[in-house]
Amino acid sequence: MHYQTESWGTYMPTTPSVSDPIHRIEQLAAENAVVIFSLSGCCMCHAIKRLFCGMGVNPTVYELDQEPLGNDMEKALMMLLGTSSPAPVVFVGGKLVGAMDRVMASHINGSLVPLLKEAGALWL
Repeated sequence: MHYQTESWGTYMPTTPSVSDPIHRIEQLAAENAVVIFSLSGCCMCHAIKRLFCGMGVNPTVYELDQEPLGNDMEKALMMLLGTSSPAPVVFVGGKLVGAMDRVMASHINGSLVPLLKEAGALWL
């Protein structure tokens, strides 16, 4: 498996030690300042990763299609968000920001940068 850590952040493979997908998502989301659950072929996921990298943030990215529990995590994220698309989903400081629409709205209205600073993902 090849992952571009220099472009998208840190890749951290998971092990199927925890079988509850919601618990696993919460656990992964709490481990780093910015966590993106993504699909490797998703153009919206690519755009959200580029947004954070362009802001100088180094997100931790989990590609659900490459995760051992990825299918279950996709379903759990769809239930959590109430959407038909599981990705991208962004957590900042262990808290759910949301999918692409919520992240972009937060960026446009100016509330995303303070969240990133509070989580320690952005220092400027």
